[in-house]
Amino acid sequence: MKSPIQRKAGAIFIPVKNIEKARDWYCDLLGISPNLDIQFGHLYILPVENVGVILDSKIYEEGKTFATPAFHFNTKDIHASYEYMNSKGVEVVTPIQHDHFFTFKDPDGNLLMVCEC
Repeated sequence: MKSPIQRKAGAIFIPVKNIEKARDWYCDLLGISPNLDIQFGHLYILPVENVGVILDSKIYEEGKTFATPAFHFNTKDIHASYEYMNSKGVEVVTPIQHDHFFTFKDPDGNLLMVCEC
């Protein structure tokens, strides 16, 4: 039997405590307007390419955030991205590793990554 499950990732859910604050923080970080609706009172779908990134305040639990990056944001310039994150006061966790990536935390403590691809 052929699998009906597609070899595509649909979306990644990020647990966030306050959906409005998380929406504003991520939109500011990505340089996009937070003009989409918050759905069902707890979901905000970031308008990003390829795989969906969904902020979800319903699944948030204190101490149960990403301890390892579940995904990374792409960049064409890792050094400019590193400087940008530091200029915004983002909690950058590691320096640039192997001239290729670094990790940072969002305001809820989720560990995420930026990678030059």
